[in-house]
Amino acid sequence: MTTDDSAPETPDAPAPSPDDRDISPRLRIDAYDASTQPLGPAQRRSLHELTVSVLWPHRDHDLDLFLSLGHGYLATDKIGRALGSAMWFPMGDDFAMLGMMVTVPRLQSLGAGRWLLRNLLRDTQGRDLRLSATRSGYRLYEAAGFLPVGVIRQQQGIVKPFAPPRDLPGMEIRPLVPEDEAALRALDAHAYGAPRTQVLDALLPLSQGVVAVRDGIVCGYALSRPFGRGIVIGPLVAEGDDMALRLAAPLIARNEGRFTRLDTPVIRPAFVDFLRQAGLVDFDTVTEMRIGPHRRAAEGTVIYGLAAHSLG
Repeated sequence: MTTDDSAPETPDAPAPSPDDRDISPRLRIDAYDASTQPLGPAQRRSLHELTVSVLWPHRDHDLDLFLSLGHGYLATDKIGRALGSAMWFPMGDDFAMLGMMVTVPRLQSLGAGRWLLRNLLRDTQGRDLRLSATRSGYRLYEAAGFLPVGVIRQQQGIVKPFAPPRDLPGMEIRPLVPEDEAALRALDAHAYGAPRTQVLDALLPLSQGVVAVRDGIVCGYALSRPFGRGIVIGPLVAEGDDMALRLAAPLIARNEGRFTRLDTPVIRPAFVDFLRQAGLVDFDTVTEMRIGPHRRAAEGTVIYGLAAHSLG
């Protein structure tokens, strides 16, 4: 697997165009029929049961955030037990992230995930798509036309004392203030490849943040918020490794002794080694995949930390 910084783009695959008539409202799974219903706040408990079944760390407040930002489906059996979920998150008018793709382990080879994915592809026709594929889901997405982009590293652990990086001449790292938000949103839209207005509207009130300022202009930012077992740092948007680790450092340092996580598409040693030194060790990887062009910037201001696997 290669990162988007180090390899030429793979030719785009045409987006699947599932025929609505081919997506049955019911699916025979094992010895019973499954049906779908739209995902909403009323289904949070069932969604939480699914995430627990695959050992995901999501808490109720994490699921509330996703349910407020996305659309999707919950598959249930005839007595209402949750079998699987799938969501999509619009980013502007022509792009979407797919996420919260969960199937209970005993049913992962029986077609439930494929059935739910086809519903999402129907709902998102005409949009470029991106997702983070676990090892168990990779073949499903590949068969649906998704192309691999690169690896997302999940760095996490209990923060330990570390030597903060020295200041860079001409660059100030300071707390985020409301007057920075317009510049932050412009930087994010460039780095992400689409405006994620609703996502930032939801994340900013929940987050603490810092910005990088040069000549009075905001040129990078990072947010941190409660997530899962502790704190997640992301989004993190920076011009390069030096800026990225200086943005991450104060947010990590304030969590000394606490569980902290950062998901990054960057595999260059300078940034990843810094995270390891602070206690955020290698935990897992997923494969980023796409349909349509890879929208995220590869130069200039780029993404160093995801908001979440489901949000990019």
